[in-house]
Amino acid sequence: MEQVCYRYDGTFAGFLTCVWDALEEKTEPAAFLLPEDGASLWEERELPADRERARRLYKALAKRVSPPFQKLIARGFLTCLPEKELALFTLIRRGLAEGDRVRLDLSDPVMARVNLALTKMWTEWDHLKGFVRFSELEGVLVGEIEPKNRVLPLLAPHFAARFSGERIVLYDRTHREAFLSDRGQWRLVPAEDFRMGPAGETERSYRAMWRRYYQTIAIEGRRNPKCQSTHLPKRYRHVMTEFLTDEEMERALRKGGAGARPLGEGRMVPPQI
Repeated sequence: MEQVCYRYDGTFAGFLTCVWDALEEKTEPAAFLLPEDGASLWEERELPADRERARRLYKALAKRVSPPFQKLIARGFLTCLPEKELALFTLIRRGLAEGDRVRLDLSDPVMARVNLALTKMWTEWDHLKGFVRFSELEGVLVGEIEPKNRVLPLLAPHFAARFSGERIVLYDRTHREAFLSDRGQWRLVPAEDFRMGPAGETERSYRAMWRRYYQTIAIEGRRNPKCQSTHLPKRYRHVMTEFLTDEEMERALRKGGAGARPLGEGRMVPPQI
């Protein structure tokens, strides 16, 4: 079987387009590369995203395998699993040939890797539901996250419903996209650069009250940094109000942005194709 290196645009639709081509042409993907990745030693095939083919394949995953398998593939694409595309392609090919028993085969090493990656992603999603800190800037609640997995599409419905009467911007530094919500109506947009404005006097007073509350409820005699790190990992703290002064927090929140640029239009919410 011919081995080919697929180069795609990084979207879920682009990935499914490559899977369609590999199944149709009976090729064996050696790797899946993004536009910015370096050259490969394998024969390369660069494919633009074909949304119609991607939609048909996505529907086939539910019809020919099962809806839970379809969801597993879509959610698996959001993880930070190394070479996740190769693992998901293997599962898709087996699923279309063997049915839903592939998803239930916990002894399969590929399925085990994907399940472990999903468990870690859902853990991060659950953490961030409680660890995100918003600042009010000119009537808008603004925050930033720096997750390992692409959890923003999963967090978006939660925050849109929880703050249904607010205007919200939540920026994902890692994957450079932003969640925008205007009183419950929301979308995800690509955002290469992002910068929060300086906090006003009211916002600074709220931050001070939150820090004072955090310090007041602490019991110094029961201080246990190791236990605290278990419940609140240190990698989340660099944008959390209670751990930073105003100046440190604003420097941290501006760290990734050299300047602001207009946010693009359009909703990109996997698993929609």
